[in-house]
Amino acid sequence: MVTLGHVVFYVRDLEKSTAFYRDVVGLEVAGRIFNGRAAMLTGGATHHELLLIEVGAAPGPLQGKRIGLYHVGWKVGDSLDELRRVRDRVQAHGHDIEGMSDHTVSQSLYLRDPDGNEIELFVDDPGVDWRHAQEWMEAPVKPLRL
Repeated sequence: MVTLGHVVFYVRDLEKSTAFYRDVVGLEVAGRIFNGRAAMLTGGATHHELLLIEVGAAPGPLQGKRIGLYHVGWKVGDSLDELRRVRDRVQAHGHDIEGMSDHTVSQSLYLRDPDGNEIELFVDDPGVDWRHAQEWMEAPVKPLRL
């Protein structure tokens, strides 16, 4: 079995980005490294699923169609009620939700982190057996109404 271990983002402001991923996404700070210039965060699956490295005033991520990273998705629960709570938390912290989608297999919220990276927060639909069924792969993406 192969599992994605972690994602690394260069960030302008380590404290602001750490607060976003801790308070909005719901990760825990596992520790600081590189003389305090980087933070490791975890959702509990590994020692760190996210590493943030402060680089200061560098250009931000490219937008629109391009080669490279599109977004990072975080599973934030197992039900629409949990996704509603996450939506409320995102809004309570003053972040805009740019999109909400029903992918049949999962339901998602989309927003941007402080550096403009697109973040997906999602829950899987427990009624879809993604390990054995494939019909969901061809299903159109529908608007999500929470």
